Amino acid sequence: MKRVGMFVWNHFTNDARVLRECTTLSKNGYDVDLFCIDDPEDNSIEQYEEVNENFRVHRLERYPKLLTGMQKVYKTLRRNKLLLVVAGLIWLLFVYLIPLITIPITVLSALLLKTKVRVVWIRGSMIVRMIIKAHRGNYDIYHSNDLNTLPQGYVAAKWRMKKKKLIYDSHEVQTSRTGYEHPMYKKFEGFFINRMDEMYVENHTRAKYNEDLYGFYPNVLHNYPFKQKVEDKEKVDLHAMLGIDKEEKILLYQGGVQTGRGLDKLVEAFPMFDDGVLVFIGEGRIKEDLIQKVEDLGLSNKIRFLPKVPLKELPKYTRNAYLGFQVLNNVCFNHYSASSNKLFEYMMSEVPVVACDFPEIKNVVIDNEVGLTVDSHNPKEIAEAVNKLLKDEALRNKLSENCIAAREQYNWESEQKHLLAVYNKL
Repeated sequence: MKRVGMFVWNHFTNDARVLRECTTLSKNGYDVDLFCIDDPEDNSIEQYEEVNENFRVHRLERYPKLLTGMQKVYKTLRRNKLLLVVAGLIWLLFVYLIPLITIPITVLSALLLKTKVRVVWIRGSMIVRMIIKAHRGNYDIYHSNDLNTLPQGYVAAKWRMKKKKLIYDSHEVQTSRTGYEHPMYKKFEGFFINRMDEMYVENHTRAKYNEDLYGFYPNVLHNYPFKQKVEDKEKVDLHAMLGIDKEEKILLYQGGVQTGRGLDKLVEAFPMFDDGVLVFIGEGRIKEDLIQKVEDLGLSNKIRFLPKVPLKELPKYTRNAYLGFQVLNNVCFNHYSASSNKLFEYMMSEVPVVACDFPEIKNVVIDNEVGLTVDSHNPKEIAEAVNKLLKDEALRNKLSENCIAAREQYNWESEQKHLLAVYNKL
């Protein structure tokens, strides 16, 4: 049985693509160890987890032990003023007696507790821990998910006497992505791109972009979810959970609450909706700002927010929706070229969509008649599409029925063969 060492730069609690890949590999003759990051603030997850007999998860400590110790000492001294004074006097004595040692230590400690230096220290230490753990595993194939784990995969696979195979699985367009504007990222990816053995991207639009940029057409592995059974209708009672009338139509957005996803435009469009309650399920950097915007507009009773839901439970929430939103904004090529997971998650739950008119998304929505596409930068156009489906329930139900046929094509059970084909070749 071939052994796989895989990396991902998150806690592996809601990473659908990586879960699907590891599950498929573990059920088709591969033994998989996944290296990710522990979350010390979440007691519900374990540092070591056995998903099945051939798939294990290793969540490595997030913070260096030295930093953790320093922070504990610092908090203790802040709470006890007398202890702080005594410690300060003792330290001054050491500075006086052995300045060549204590002064550099003082300066270094102060630097390490500064935010930017601390971030570099934490991330650098995590990278080193991943490399050491994976290198010792001596796997047959190493698999790096996204650019932020490509160095780990490269060192673990190639810095050895007998080099191993390395797969680069780019979930995003790393050279045109929100937060990745600096030209350093293109140079960084360009350095490693010719040092790996195989590469996956999410769709053919991104594959062509990669070909124009680097001169080769990578493997395409679409971001399709596991297929749901037609008879599976189990739901969480979202109406009761939110305290809203059962006749209220739930207009749903599920996923990351991040910049560039058109969520501010949804809030701006909502006053023009004829009916319904807008529900956001997920977490992200702009969630608090979005909640504040809703409060400022006096819409808190009609726009609701729920926390992130475990992947396995999410369909039970999704099935409550009258329609779903996928309204990315064209802020970078990564968004413009996306065919993101939530589009197909809605489809699996027979929920028609109001979606942006970007090429990959539009092709799926229009060709399969599972929703309406709009200019996602225009709140008025979003509202018009929503109102069309609110007024015409027959149209909405027809689009919902079309999802049943479409999900026979857009599912992981069909797509996984492209993952296995590359692995089997290696």
